[in-house]
Amino acid sequence: MEKKQFIAICDSRLKLVRVEHGLSQEHMALILGLSKKTLVDIEKERRSLGWSGSVTLCFLFQDSEVLAGTFGGNPTDMVMALAFDASRRPSYPKTLGSRVWWTTIEENEDYVIQQNNISQHYRLLTHDNRRIASSFQIDDLMPIFNNSGRK
Repeated sequence: MEKKQFIAICDSRLKLVRVEHGLSQEHMALILGLSKKTLVDIEKERRSLGWSGSVTLCFLFQDSEVLAGTFGGNPTDMVMALAFDASRRPSYPKTLGSRVWWTTIEENEDYVIQQNNISQHYRLLTHDNRRIASSFQIDDLMPIFNNSGRK
């Protein structure tokens, strides 16, 4: 997935997320930092949230079942995979190690590579479920995975 596709998906799910949370257009616009007119235009497919608006939607509504079902778990995982490449990874918080949305692809003494069952992106975790990196290309994670034990 590329950012452009991610943004289009967020645009298409905006109204569903708003309804899921029982918010009026006015209140949702206020939460996202948009005018009501802009929000209406996005819902009517005349405008787009863009990258910043999509990231805001995913972070503020990371508990959304609509977004979880769309992206295969917490939507912030998708944001992180799109925003950072494996060579410039941020420090991630501990994950829940969810087996519902993720399939383990490979394991070694230090790391686990999992693939999201819906979005197909990958994440590299330590055995205590701390995310090291995320990417849509498993090859981006392999240099870290293969350097396991060579500290």
